[in-house]
Amino acid sequence: MISETLALAREAPAFFVGFVTLIGLLIGSFLNVVIHRLPKMMAREWRLFCAELDEKPVPDAEPFNLFTPHSRCPACGHAVRAIENIPLLSYAFLRGKCRHCSVSISPRYPIVEALTGVISGYVAWRFGVSFVTLTALLFCWALIALTFIDADTQLLPDQITQPLIWLGLLANLGGLFTDIHSSIIGAVVGYLTLWTVYWLFKLVTGKEGMGYGDFKLLAAIGAWLGWQLLPVVILLSSLVGAIVGVSLILFTRHERSQPIPFGPYLAGGGVIALLWGQDLTQAYLNWLH
Repeated sequence: MISETLALAREAPAFFVGFVTLIGLLIGSFLNVVIHRLPKMMAREWRLFCAELDEKPVPDAEPFNLFTPHSRCPACGHAVRAIENIPLLSYAFLRGKCRHCSVSISPRYPIVEALTGVISGYVAWRFGVSFVTLTALLFCWALIALTFIDADTQLLPDQITQPLIWLGLLANLGGLFTDIHSSIIGAVVGYLTLWTVYWLFKLVTGKEGMGYGDFKLLAAIGAWLGWQLLPVVILLSSLVGAIVGVSLILFTRHERSQPIPFGPYLAGGGVIALLWGQDLTQAYLNWLH
């Protein structure tokens, strides 16, 4: 069955791209759960850990993870049924409102689903029916989750960034995206680059300019793509971050002292480098000559 499906996918690329896009929509729905629940799970673990350190009784708590309890409307507690959780379609059918209490549902949910579906479909078209596509999808899905978690909470969870580093190194044992030497150096250089920037900024200003999660995220990108593409990632993320930051200050009431998460820009730079990094690097080298 699997061999027949792969054969059909190779003979009909449009079928393969469409199939992966649908899978991406479903993964996007799951990523919404990760984005919403993982920071809450982390906060819960920290509270329990602090209670144990203070030798206080740890209260019995209801299970709370990525699968339990079932999704509910935050306003009325209405349990979201499977028919109400179809990516994009359910949101459109319900007109962006809870079926039970008519409270508006955040457009974030269909945005994440659509973004994940589009990126997944493009990755499938770009790399075709191959193991590269599967691993590239895992990389992109992780970056999408990190983007929205950091935007919401200014956290880049170790539960995602650290496995992403190891997966990048393992993927490149077989040279999927770069050779293993470039992968290892990319992880080290990625971490140390932002680590150095962090300490230089702190020595000059006495303030922290970014978090340790940013170091680990760039290390993960370096592990996946190699050190050669790190300049592209850093340049793109810094440029977009600077434009967005200045725009927020000029056109909104965003305070200068209010931090702006850098993870989304690093993640965006990582996806762009994965898909077009070699082309951008070659175009730049040709321009220099």
